[in-house]
Amino acid sequence: MASLHIFKFIALFLLCFNLCSSPIISQKTELIESTSVISGSSQLSQYLTEIQNKKIGIVVNQSSVIHNTHLLDTLVNLGIDVNCIFTPEHGFRGSEEAGVLIEDHFDSKTGLPIISLYGKKRKAEPADLQGIEVILFDLQDVGVRFYTYISTLTYMMEACAENNIKIIVLDRPNPNGYYIDGPLLDSAFASFVGMHPVPIVYGMTIGEYALMVNGEKWLANKAKCDLRVIPLQNYNRNNIYRLEFPPSPNLRSWEAVYLYPSLCLFEGTIVSIGRGTEFPFEVYGHPDYPEGSFSFTPKGNKVLLDEQVCHGQYLVDYAGKYAGNPKQIKLNWIIDCYQKLASEQTYFNSYFDKLAGNDQLRKDIESGKPIPEIRKSWESGLDNYKKIRIKYLLYPDFIEEK
Repeated sequence: MASLHIFKFIALFLLCFNLCSSPIISQKTELIESTSVISGSSQLSQYLTEIQNKKIGIVVNQSSVIHNTHLLDTLVNLGIDVNCIFTPEHGFRGSEEAGVLIEDHFDSKTGLPIISLYGKKRKAEPADLQGIEVILFDLQDVGVRFYTYISTLTYMMEACAENNIKIIVLDRPNPNGYYIDGPLLDSAFASFVGMHPVPIVYGMTIGEYALMVNGEKWLANKAKCDLRVIPLQNYNRNNIYRLEFPPSPNLRSWEAVYLYPSLCLFEGTIVSIGRGTEFPFEVYGHPDYPEGSFSFTPKGNKVLLDEQVCHGQYLVDYAGKYAGNPKQIKLNWIIDCYQKLASEQTYFNSYFDKLAGNDQLRKDIESGKPIPEIRKSWESGLDNYKKIRIKYLLYPDFIEEK
């Protein structure tokens, strides 16, 4: 009997020891400050030896910050030989609107050349990379296929592969990394807002995504680049992260980032999502929408429905209920607007199919297919994608809700 008590005591001790010594990952979705995560760029000791005494290029924007100091300034202060700066859509300071082409220019503070990867070209040319030995890539992604930073990543990885240059991706948390949803991209609809066979919400950090692009040989000519990812610390994939800096001009709040996967599909329709207001990607509306509980007036030369009073919905309250909301793209909003607006005008434009990644979603909405049937058509593609995705995860996965 005594030996049995001793055995139970040892078993209990070992259980308590394991619980205390192993990190416990909460499976509850919570809204967390991104500053609770240690970004790849903040871990200088992990990559400093690889860039010292070498000529480097950096892919950065306004979000590329270490403790309130821009990565560029940090590197210059450390005596790193930064040769040039590459910038994505929205530019080095992240102030340009979506779709605005950006010219090459010079940084006023350091005098370094800034080469735009959202202007005359999307991909760095051999002349741009002349003499560069390492590329540092540090952009805050939002985990959605049509957000173009992963396309910029892909083209830079291709350029590095073709020019025998190492690329180091400094990982950052994915604020929409706690679920996977949406149709997979059909290659016939590939574009800069969707290059790979992944769903709209793909559930990976940008570092993991880079590993997948490389591992699946999705680069041109099935090339592979010399890639290293500096992983995050303290990252919990179940959380919604409130980003320290807006990743682009119209994603100004955590609510906008949260709503973006659903609302961006409206960019392929006649409906406004609040560009030209103080709350872009927090609303949707149209002058002819009949039952809106909220009204707004977009203003700007290139803004949809400029100076027209739009009626629709304000969605910040919905976002605030995130803990009880389904972890999926909200199709109800876009279908409701189609049913109320499409009878007297053309509802979709050609951009919608690029955003959706196929023409099937549009056809399903036009034919009146119920949402459960639409979503069921995604299942096999999502199942196949998940088998690919899991090979490249750097952090514990979330547990899917059934």
